[in-house]
Amino acid sequence: MYTPNRGEQFFEINGARLCVETFGDPADPPVLLVAGASASMLWWDAALCELIAAQGRYVIRHDHRDTGRSTSYPPGEPGYSYTDLVLDVLGIQDVLGIERAHLVCQSMFGGIGLVAGMDHPGRVASLTLVSTSTGEPGLPSPTSEFADSMPAEPDLAHLVSVVDHVVGAVRACAGGSPYFDEDATRALAERDVARARDYASTLANHYAIAADAPSRDRFGDIVAPTLVVHGDHDPLLPLPHGEALRDAIPGARLLVLKGAGHDLPRPVWDLFVRALVRHTAPGRP
Repeated sequence: MYTPNRGEQFFEINGARLCVETFGDPADPPVLLVAGASASMLWWDAALCELIAAQGRYVIRHDHRDTGRSTSYPPGEPGYSYTDLVLDVLGIQDVLGIERAHLVCQSMFGGIGLVAGMDHPGRVASLTLVSTSTGEPGLPSPTSEFADSMPAEPDLAHLVSVVDHVVGAVRACAGGSPYFDEDATRALAERDVARARDYASTLANHYAIAADAPSRDRFGDIVAPTLVVHGDHDPLLPLPHGEALRDAIPGARLLVLKGAGHDLPRPVWDLFVRALVRHTAPGRP
């Protein structure tokens, strides 16, 4: 039976204090949502988490290091590597008593799911990779419109400037999607900036971590059932990135979200949730 979320909890994991929130019944199949770079748990909208949980899934979201209420490091000096972020996710599974979780990983941190799938296959029930890439040479660069529309660096001393920067970056990542909602994005950005321990670290540190990212040569070793989700308006990682990821992982399937950019806008939630629920169904081959 569905139960409401239990609020934020803090756990000491892998040398860091991580903020975690859960939704739904712990007896249901666990779905662990991993946000992209510089994104706290808030960017997996609570209403979306509730929607997934209502379909019989135990949903977990967390603040990465340097986002939200989790451990923060000085700007430009992250005290962790990409591998640490993978171990953080597995550590969350440990403290919640979850042996195998369905990992849903977004953007740059799709690599967390890829590493987990390659190096820790016994901990991964399935992978869902949203707006991510193999990173192989020859794939399209970000569009010129994306580059031209990215905002300048904010004045970190002024809250309004930081919020404007975040809204501008999300608008650019929407790639002209008709689904971009500026008012909702601004409200979320205001909450996110106010909630963070140090937003200067949030903006900088994930891009400064040690580059021990997954090896493209090993994608064929992934045995977890994999769903690739990609918007056809994505200007940062255009659709061929998702197609390449589908082709690189044995048996992977691709869901193209018409009208979506690099994010998961509310109008595509129903389609995304239906696909995710099918993908994570108990007993699925």
